[in-house]
Amino acid sequence: MNAEIQIQFSTPGKWDEFSMTCVYEDTDGYRPPARYTPADIPADQAPAMQSVVTALVGLAEPWQASQVWARLGKDVLTLAEDGAYTMIDAVSLTVEAVHVDTKGRRIFTVSDYPAFVITEPAAVEFFKYFTTK
Repeated sequence: MNAEIQIQFSTPGKWDEFSMTCVYEDTDGYRPPARYTPADIPADQAPAMQSVVTALVGLAEPWQASQVWARLGKDVLTLAEDGAYTMIDAVSLTVEAVHVDTKGRRIFTVSDYPAFVITEPAAVEFFKYFTTK
């Protein structure tokens, strides 16, 4: 899937104030940006957005997320005794964060925070909901 969701927090740390841009390839082959605010998120999709926020809260102080890129990919669910594993859909986050004191910026990935790989089915459905219209 060639799609991405970008979330910008106007005030890092205020998770209920954001703008979300969904970029994806449609049937005509171009990538139209679709923009959303918290008021545009359907109630049935709100819990999935909360799982993203929960992952962001895990950033070590004094870093606060200012921008997030979410991409759909695969993650290993189980590793059997025989060495076989099961792959599942997962949303991976890349986060630009601002240092509270110095105002410096840093990029955090799933390598820094394994919690940035979100495997809850609701998060995967959220991603698909906003990138397949």
